Amino acid sequence: MTGTRLDKWLWAARFFKTRTLAAKACELGRVQASQQPARSSRELRVGDLLSIKTEGDDFEVEVLALSDIRGPASVAQTLYRETEASREARRKFAEDRKAGLYFAPAPAGRPSKRDRRRIIRFRSS
Repeated sequence: MTGTRLDKWLWAARFFKTRTLAAKACELGRVQASQQPARSSRELRVGDLLSIKTEGDDFEVEVLALSDIRGPASVAQTLYRETEASREARRKFAEDRKAGLYFAPAPAGRPSKRDRRRIIRFRSS
């Protein structure tokens, strides 16, 4: 096999649940190959470096093997190798998320009667 479509590979490597979502991510510029936005029809080869932005995380991976069929997760993980910098950035982001640095604090308690009336007025207008 000389090459495979980028959207098929992203689907087979389990970065996206469907090929349609993989193609849409390519269309929106969330997948880059060699620091260039990649089209879903791009022919992917072993050794290519990809930057992938998903809902959960950002990945920077090197393609190790090609596949256009979706198999078990254990097989999908053998298709690529994540760079050390990418792994470290994802770990740091997960620690920050656990620490609550990216979320607004929860309210102290239930809304008062006055607060509830303001909420109802806000939603109805």
